[in-house]
Amino acid sequence: MNSIELMVYEHTNIIRMLGVVRKASVQVMQGDPIDYEDFDKMIDFIANYADVHHHGKEEKFLFKEMVDHLGKMGTNLISHGMLVEHDWGRLFIAELKAALVRVQAGDDESRLDVIANAIGYANHLARHIAKEDTVVYPFAEKQLAPEILDQINAQTAVFEAEAEHQGIPAYYLKLLEELESKYQ
Repeated sequence: MNSIELMVYEHTNIIRMLGVVRKASVQVMQGDPIDYEDFDKMIDFIANYADVHHHGKEEKFLFKEMVDHLGKMGTNLISHGMLVEHDWGRLFIAELKAALVRVQAGDDESRLDVIANAIGYANHLARHIAKEDTVVYPFAEKQLAPEILDQINAQTAVFEAEAEHQGIPAYYLKLLEELESKYQ
């Protein structure tokens, strides 16, 4: 599997977690007690699998090469598009964490902020993934020179081998399955 195929595969796992986030948010909306441990697990998956692991490969390898080799179009698409959207997702998660702390401290009104930021993140990232899968990745495959794509594939293979050695993908896929079984 080349680097872009791997990133598309990871998107399917991230989309699955977004479904869990939505279902947990429905429970909050219905007035159920917040399961802070489950939200911590969702945030862990988002921060470490979706952001550090997946976005790490995009930002360090694919996006860097697109900016370096595709001129103004690559810069606009990546620097003013995809990277801004990555940061926006991080903001949603920071606000979600802060809202969870406030609710846990007794601020019941912040349940609204839990829902708003969780759903905002889920909707935002679903649209972001769709753009990457249908526009950004195909553009990169068509416009980057084969030797650049080979370099990205080699860098991704090293990155992924180290992550697998540390058990990162296996850990987060198991966590995903655990949460999916609870939030069906």
